[in-house]
Parts: sequence; structure tokens; C-alpha cells
Amino acid sequence: MMTLQFPFSRLVLASNNAGKLKEFSGLLAPYGVEVLPQAALQISEAEEPYPTFIENALTKARHASRASGLPALADDSGLCVQALDGAPGVYSARYAQRAGGEKSDTANNVHLLAQLAGRTDRQACYVAVLALVRHAEDPLPLVAQGLWQGEIAEVPRGTHGFGYDPLFSLASEGCTAAELEPGRKNQISHRALAWQQLLAQLGQTA
Repeated sequence: MMTLQFPFSRLVLASNNAGKLKEFSGLLAPYGVEVLPQAALQISEAEEPYPTFIENALTKARHASRASGLPALADDSGLCVQALDGAPGVYSARYAQRAGGEKSDTANNVHLLAQLAGRTDRQACYVAVLALVRHAEDPLPLVAQGLWQGEIAEVPRGTHGFGYDPLFSLASEGCTAAELEPGRKNQISHRALAWQQLLAQLGQTA
């Protein structure tokens, strides 16, 4: 079986999220691709005005590629909770802030638990949409989506991961995402599922 060869050796990650940088650096390392966070190139964060993950991911990827002149990878991801009509959705990183609180993972988790107080339906899914552009005006960007099904726990557990991981309970694993070892998470997460789709597409077009 032939090993996939990327058509470039460096790309910009259109994010300043340390957790995402760590995950993508780990995913790309086996392919010999260096991941540069946009902040290292003094690239400002793009506006994310759209209501869907895919529109925001493409906007961020094109912005980073245009500013750097390099291929860019963007991830727009979040948590969709069934009982909350899909919230926090694209506002996952700013969920508590939009309600007048601070912008932090801890505040978001506290706010989510408050919104679910007294509810029995705690089904949720993590969503990840990846967008890869070879250049800013790429007419055929690669786009992949991964969905990771779970439930919202009553209390946070675990110290790994970031975001809503301490509350994202996985029946198949018997733990929360924050209790998973990073290597296992990189095999089964929403981002990992989207990543496998992206690799398959890249193998067809590289």
C-alpha cells in the first residue's frame, strides 16, 4: 500500500487554539508536513459571520492562505446538543460569552450544564468540518465533515483534551473525551473522522 505524499511540506493552521495545533501537528507529523499556527506569521483571526461550520471553515482557510501565501487548513468545530436545538453549534467557543460571561472552556461548560438543568435528553454530537485550500483562490477546496456521537455528562470528568471534552460522555468507551488518552482520541474523534475523509480526498487529487 502506497504511503500518501502531500503536495506541500508546510501549511498554515487557521487557528490560534493550542489544543487544535497540538492535534493537527500530531496528525500531520507522519506525512512530513510542518504545521505553522497563523499567529506565528502575525495573521489575524478571520471573521466568522456564518451560521454553518462549512462556511466559516472555508472563510478561515482562505484568509490564512491569502495572508501567508501558503496552503492553509482550517477547522470549524463545535458541539451540537439535541435538546438545545443544536446549540451551542458554531458559537461553541463563545457560548458563555454570548450570554454575558467570559470566554473560556470552564465558563462554557458551566453555562452548558445550566442550560441542560432538569433535562433528560442529553444527546449531543461533536462536529468538525475541515477545509484545505492549496491557495487563497483555490476553486476546488477539500472539505470533510466528521460527527462524533455522545451525551452530556452531569459533571465534568478528565484532564485531557479541551473545550467540552470533560462533559462529552462516550458510552462505547465508558468515559468522557477528556478521560481518553490523546492517541485514542486521535483515532475516534470528530476531528479524526473528518481527517480520514480529507486524506481520502487528498489521495485522489494530490
